[in-house]
Amino acid sequence: MADRTDLPAHDPLLVFDGDCAFCTTCVDWAARYPRASLSSGGWEAVPYQRADLAALDRRVGGRGLVTAGRTGQEVLWLTPGGQVYGGAQAVARLLMRSGGAWAYAGALLALPPVRPLAAAVYRAVARHRHRMPGGTPACALPGRRAVP
Repeated sequence: MADRTDLPAHDPLLVFDGDCAFCTTCVDWAARYPRASLSSGGWEAVPYQRADLAALDRRVGGRGLVTAGRTGQEVLWLTPGGQVYGGAQAVARLLMRSGGAWAYAGALLALPPVRPLAAAVYRAVARHRHRMPGGTPACALPGRRAVP
């Protein structure tokens, strides 16, 4: 597929693993439910396999924070101001951006005492995403063998 270079710069961008059925299902859910109550602004989502990662990295300051290796391991939330959040904090930012009750859930995930727990849960889900509902062996993290 061709690289996406037409992504808007005025909204945050969620970069996820489009080859993972579980990840795609989660992004579809987020687009349908939290976004439906959107009161604070929009966001876009793109699979990293269809994104120009070098261009996205330049857009957030060219610090090497947006790479194929990283996007294969965790979802990324890129802000128009150049901030990059990964994993559980990317999910937290998406929820906060969605407004309403979702924003409270996102803010809870972003609290310093909760952050380590949220990160651990995110890593556990990511590590076992091929076993989650909608997951397939293709969902396994790079370097891990999917065992049904």
